[in-house]
Amino acid sequence: MRFSDVIGQEAVKERLRSLAANNRLGHAMLLLARPGTGGLPLALAFAQYLLCDGVTRKPTSLFDAPAPTGPLPDDSCGTCPACRKTAGIAHPDLHFSFPTVSRKPGTPAVCRDFAGEWRDFLQKHAYGNDFDWLQSIGAENRQGKIFAAECEDIHRRLSLKSYEGGLKILILWMPEYLEAEGNRLLKLIEEPPEGTLLLLVAEDYDSVLPTILSRTQLVRMPPLDSASIAEALVARCGAEVDRARTVASMAEGSYREALSLLQHHEDDWLTVAREWLNAILRNGPVAQVKWVEETAKHGREKQKQFLRYMGHLTEAAIRIRSMGDEAAGIQETEADFAVKLNRVAGMGQLGAMAEEFERAAYQVERNANGKILFLALSIRLHHIIRDNSLILVR
Repeated sequence: MRFSDVIGQEAVKERLRSLAANNRLGHAMLLLARPGTGGLPLALAFAQYLLCDGVTRKPTSLFDAPAPTGPLPDDSCGTCPACRKTAGIAHPDLHFSFPTVSRKPGTPAVCRDFAGEWRDFLQKHAYGNDFDWLQSIGAENRQGKIFAAECEDIHRRLSLKSYEGGLKILILWMPEYLEAEGNRLLKLIEEPPEGTLLLLVAEDYDSVLPTILSRTQLVRMPPLDSASIAEALVARCGAEVDRARTVASMAEGSYREALSLLQHHEDDWLTVAREWLNAILRNGPVAQVKWVEETAKHGREKQKQFLRYMGHLTEAAIRIRSMGDEAAGIQETEADFAVKLNRVAGMGQLGAMAEEFERAAYQVERNANGKILFLALSIRLHHIIRDNSLILVR
């Protein structure tokens, strides 16, 4: 993977290039990125950049001319043997460590046992999260972990000499899963073998061992901007421009979330939203309970996407109230709904509703009971907007 294959994150890419060009790379770096914002793809691209023959400029034999000097290129070439091996997840000096589960109860789990699944995951779902990965290897309800046996295997692999005479790189994905076993790696992180770079990719800063944090060079990655997400959806998924922009504005800076939203683009969330608010504002408790029972039949992912969509509509209503109709940046039918929502609720009420939708989506992700959650949310929304009585109809 090249830098050009990573969505957005231009400032972080430039920082990494600058660190490499000025020989200021730490022996251990921690890329901190929220799920879906590109932490793992950027680590892959940076590893390919550092291993690329056009960047390192190492001679191929003893009698070659000296390697040229000058500014480093902006990206890996993508065509040299090192780049082809890295892109195929087959470079002998690029190592990986990640959460796993035991194949059989009582047997130690090491990452090399999952090499095939990991290669497929990186090539097809590089923007996925730990849940996606663990489900892809059949973890089901088992808790993933980076086990003691894997820590010992990391020591063994990095103690070997570089196969191709250059840098050795370890990408350790999700160090949050190390738990107490991370203490086995402290000496290695603090003083790795010569010519070794450790790239740790984390999502939750507070869940990484403080002793690891203190030994790494931190690089924070911001959420992706909506324009970059929309451009990627059009180029990579063939999405319509208007739909891509709508999905990108709802994705909260996560390309993974955008892909999930795009997958459900045929769901008529706007009709569901109208039915819900009509039940809350006009039709009463019986209609609310009926709506809740129907919504609870959907899977957790669809429930979460609907709540994200409601938050999107509420935020559009806030933008329209603050800056006018042109500021919404959404489809005409959604803009019409947002205008009517403004007649129902004031600015403070809209803000409270947006917070409720965000909180509910968070709870759905953590397996909250759908019926209880949506019924309680309906009651809260009624109390937020009960002083208004406009019915939202077509």
